[in-house]
Amino acid sequence: MATAEQLKSLIRSHFGDESERFITIALQVAAHEAQQGHGELAHEIRLIVDKARQQKRSAVILKFPQDLRGLVVFETATIPLTALIVPTPLRTRIERIIHEHRQQDKLKTHGLSHRRKILLTGPPGTGKTMSARVLAYELRLPLYTIQVDKLVTKFMGETSAKLRQIFDLIQEKVGVYLFDEFDAIGGERSLETDVGEMRRVLNSFLQFIEQDTSDSVIVAATNSPKLLDRALYRRFDDVISYDRPAADDRKRLLKNVLGSFLPPDLNLASIVRASSGLSHAEIDQVCRDAIKHAILSDRQTVTAQLLLQMVKERRTAHHGRQR
Repeated sequence: MATAEQLKSLIRSHFGDESERFITIALQVAAHEAQQGHGELAHEIRLIVDKARQQKRSAVILKFPQDLRGLVVFETATIPLTALIVPTPLRTRIERIIHEHRQQDKLKTHGLSHRRKILLTGPPGTGKTMSARVLAYELRLPLYTIQVDKLVTKFMGETSAKLRQIFDLIQEKVGVYLFDEFDAIGGERSLETDVGEMRRVLNSFLQFIEQDTSDSVIVAATNSPKLLDRALYRRFDDVISYDRPAADDRKRLLKNVLGSFLPPDLNLASIVRASSGLSHAEIDQVCRDAIKHAILSDRQTVTAQLLLQMVKERRTAHHGRQR
């Protein structure tokens, strides 16, 4: 049977609405049962977890009419605000968006509108896409991700036409709409490498977002804010900048993801120092790699040596991408 600490952690994660931590602890229970010789029970627990993950994380292509097939991906968000590890000022701004949305009727009685057109900027893996998922979860709205790479075509006028259809959809179906890698259509109009078609696309987007009066939340995310046209910024209600996590946030992230796989006596100082410069996503992957290694080694916790090894591997991969 699961240990008393595992049971308490399962209960806390369930009532704390921390689905990822709940799954992590469930896998630890499976590893514990396997170690006790209960292989069939361990296998059944892992099957349940795998099925739950598929149901929660499955993203399906919506069968929208008007040539939008493959352009918009639907996702039921499962990530609560508690899972978002960011600096306090940034978290406060996310909370403000949520609060204003929930109190939008109160604002409207005073002739004011809530924040719903948001621009997120910062390096890859720092929490921009995750923030969109958090907004969708906390606001109890579906998340629609616009596949920008499929939106842009070589045929004159086609991209703007598809963009118009997407904004029609934003008006018809209330949700959180994420334009990821937004600089693909939001690039500076004065760039010498730009072509006339892309200038027309950007002009169309500026027009559509300015005229949009829907109840949907529009989130645009970019890794390259310097490439964005300056006219875009005033079309958004809020612009939030992300960065790689500082030491305190790295420590919180390690604890949050490792959960009960983290020994109570393990000093994280060396891992926090070694992970400097890594993004939130990379540190998350470090923890999950260490957890998988522990499970396959029939261990209930990770070690500092294992975490440092995973950090080294992730840093090597990071430097490889920088070349």
